[in-house]
Amino acid sequence: MPAAVLPAAPDCMQDAHGHIRFGRYQGCIARLDWPRPEGRWQRMLQRLRHKRWQYLALTHPDYVIALAVVDVGWTGAAFAYLFDRRTGRLLADVTTDSFPRHGAEVADQPFADAAFSSRALAIRFSACGSYLAVDLQSPALKLAAHVDIGTMPPVLAAIAPLGAHSHSTHKSGALAVSGFADCHGQRYSLDGAVASLDYSNGLLPRETAWRWASAHRAGLGFNLQQGYMAQHENAVWLEQQLFALEGVQFHFEPQQPLRPWHISDDDGLLDLQFTPEGLCRKNQNLLIAASRYIQVIGRFDGHLVHPVSGARHVVQGLSGVTEDHYARW
Repeated sequence: MPAAVLPAAPDCMQDAHGHIRFGRYQGCIARLDWPRPEGRWQRMLQRLRHKRWQYLALTHPDYVIALAVVDVGWTGAAFAYLFDRRTGRLLADVTTDSFPRHGAEVADQPFADAAFSSRALAIRFSACGSYLAVDLQSPALKLAAHVDIGTMPPVLAAIAPLGAHSHSTHKSGALAVSGFADCHGQRYSLDGAVASLDYSNGLLPRETAWRWASAHRAGLGFNLQQGYMAQHENAVWLEQQLFALEGVQFHFEPQQPLRPWHISDDDGLLDLQFTPEGLCRKNQNLLIAASRYIQVIGRFDGHLVHPVSGARHVVQGLSGVTEDHYARW
């Protein structure tokens, strides 16, 4: 069964003896200071393996907007899309990288500064006290947003061993947001949208794969993953409280991802049906690296069980995303 209360996040990931504080926590780890190896060759390999990304999703009854800045260690990348739920169309879909240059900057603090700039797409996250300012510029899509990080629900912080490697992640619940997006001459107000942030920072294996689901509204949400992080980033938000989950299972047809998905957990606390509405798909091969992923936009129905009270919370038409991702980086 999941723990009733997660311990408070430490201020840094290493203890006084230089050991990484593996575990799941509530709150933000202010400093993500991975131990530096002693040898020059090992330090160079660590720089190549070090991955950081900051992802923002904005869900609304009429649309879903997602964007991210990714520091791969040896290069950078970014993507952004706007999916119109009323028409079922992906109105903007921009993905670019800076190969062979680096081109991406992501701070070693969660929900802080990050930037990527190219002719096709420029994204900037700027931490401004109680809010995170987000600016996106591309020919197809523009965005100006303020995401409230001063009064957000409990944050999930997780640090997990991955064999010879390690990784950390921070996941937010439902966040207030203001601003607007412009796409092909149409303005989309962010009033009524719900924001969620995903900040990840770690030393990942050469090949990494995962399945992921995320959806949030005020008082209820979840972050679920099956893959490289095992159970470490599985969590639900209920009644302004954060609870860890153990293993989850994703049942879907990888070759036909627009068919319904079924997601459940090992303890019987979560049972969800995901109905796809559309997807964003990318297949990239840079010879020395490759990325294959689908991010599916849709709605979740089912239930979550409060792990302490046993109360059953109905999930109905909750907007969110699922993902199936393989990376060789």
